[in-house]
Parts: sequence; structure tokens; C-alpha cells
Amino acid sequence: MSNSASLQERLANGGTLVVAEGYVFEFERRGYLQAGAFVPEVVIERPDLVKLMHEEFVHAGSEVVLAFTYYGHREKLRLIGRESELESMNKRALSIAKEVARSTGTLFAGNICNSTIYRRDDPESQKQVEAMFKEQIEWAVDAGVDYILGETFSEFGEAMLALQSINKYGKGVPAVITMASAGQELTFDRIPFEDACKQLEDAGAAVVGLNCGRGPATILPLMKKIRQTCKGPIACLPVPYQTSEQYPTMQSLVDKETGKQAFPYDLPGHTCTRSQIEEFAKTCKEIGVNYVGLCCGNASHYIRIVAEIYGRKPPASRYSPDMSRHFMFGDKSKFSKYTTEDMVEFTKAAQ
Repeated sequence: MSNSASLQERLANGGTLVVAEGYVFEFERRGYLQAGAFVPEVVIERPDLVKLMHEEFVHAGSEVVLAFTYYGHREKLRLIGRESELESMNKRALSIAKEVARSTGTLFAGNICNSTIYRRDDPESQKQVEAMFKEQIEWAVDAGVDYILGETFSEFGEAMLALQSINKYGKGVPAVITMASAGQELTFDRIPFEDACKQLEDAGAAVVGLNCGRGPATILPLMKKIRQTCKGPIACLPVPYQTSEQYPTMQSLVDKETGKQAFPYDLPGHTCTRSQIEEFAKTCKEIGVNYVGLCCGNASHYIRIVAEIYGRKPPASRYSPDMSRHFMFGDKSKFSKYTTEDMVEFTKAAQ
């Protein structure tokens, strides 16, 4: 365990934690991970880049370094023919995250996630899922994680199995459990998210909430219900896409020109503005969200905004926008009329 304040200590008495997720999409954008399988092969092939991304997110304000083992489980590696590298991938990801966390005073988190093989009416599949969770949890505990995140579960049953597995194999390491909405305001096994979160909280999760799937506009109504239902710390980590009542998740968004599914290839056309992320963070703070961040589609400039709204001043704040210094749109007393008025009028005339 870290010598820094623990997860529970940081969240005690209404404390908050800023957390950057979104490694899968960011590495896919950068050309080191394939959309579709979404397996973190970059951990094996370019561990130096994984370390740099951890450092970049901390620089921007993340107070947690999350080991990049999302979809680094046995089933996903089997899918791409790399199951033999399962243990080495997980241990390397944990080692990279630990190095960055310990050097920056941030929390070091392990990660398990939706298995893609869980079936609610199939005990055999559940045994396989538990076995997958067990090995990843034990590797994380051996690495000395401060807590383990179980994330992106669309079914309450699998989320509870993840929590039970952390409690069973985690040797007392705290668990954060977040679920993802598949579209309706219910889990895939038909439980209201606020009720599911309450059951997870009662079963011992240190933090419960939602991640992924929904954008800020459609996740916040659910978070308000969760806040009213749960007494302890709650988590909110949406995707930074412009979802709506008509298109509540990133998977349901359609390209405005073609009418085809936007996920994942054309999602950039639905990206949230920085102002929308700012409003999201403000609302989370008002609601009382303790564990806050962004998931798939996240980038450093977004997490900096969230951190600043939550009262942090990370190193990246040195470079937060200051348009008073812009030669056209800045302080007119510091620049010439030629650029601040004449050139501005010229550009407006072209609109």
C-alpha cells in the first residue's frame, strides 16, 4: 500500500477524487490499439507510451493512476491470439502504473472490467468470469494497489460478482464499482441503477456509481437518483460525447450526414465542447459526486477542466486558456486596433 492517504481517507467527510480513464480510446486514436477488439496490446508493444500517458493524465489533474488492464483479461486476449501473454501484460501494466503513482503521490489502482462472457442464467459462465477476475485481482494485490476498480458492467449480477471477487481475493483492498448504461435507465438484468448501486454499497463497495456509455447530458439524471439513494461516496465518469434523450449512449449516436451508427469510427463528430465538460463538472460538484472523471474519449484538456472545477490546480493549469493574450480577441489595450478591430471585422464579414 502507498504511504499517501488511502482511498477512504481522501473521500472521508465529503472528500473528492479526480480520476482519468479513457486509455483505450486515446491509444486507438494514436494508432496503438485496434477499434473492435479494443485490447491494450500497447502495454506489451510500447510500455514507454503507456507510462507517458499516465504522466500526462497526472499532469492534467488525475489523482489516480489506473493500471491499463481494461480488456486485458483472458477472454479478450484469447480473441486476438495472445492469451499466453496474459500474465506478463497485466504485471507490466501494474508495474508501469505503480511507478508513476509512487513518484507523483497519486493513488495506484488495479482494474477489472466487463468480461463479455457473463450470462445471468449460466452458472458455468459465471465460474469462468470469477476465475478471470481472480487472477487479475491477485496480480493487482501482489503489485500493491491502493484499491481495485471494477468497471463498465451493464449487468448488476456481474458487478456484484466483481465486488464479491475483490472481497474474496483482494486481501482487504477497497473496491470501487461502476456500471455502464446500455441505453435504458436500468441494468441489463432490469434493476434501476440507483437500486443496484445501493446493493453494491451495502455489500461493501467503497465507492459506487456509473461510468462509460452515457455522455454528461444523459448520465447526470441517473447520478441524481444515485446520490439520493446512496449514503457513501459515488462515482461519475461519462464519455465526453453529446448524447441526448433521443440518443442516450455513445453507441446509439448516429452520423448526422449518413444516418449510420457513429460508434466508434465517427464519434469525433459528437465530441463535447470544453464548456460542456465544465458545466458537467460543476453539476457533479453540486450533486455531491465524490469520485469524478471521464471515460472513453477522455483527453488531458478535459480532465484539467474537471480538476480545476473541483478546486485543484494541477501543473497543466499553468497553460489553461487565457484569451486576454490573443492578438485578435484579447485585451485591446495591449494590441493594435489593426488586429483587434479591423482584422476581427474582416473575419466576421467572411461568415
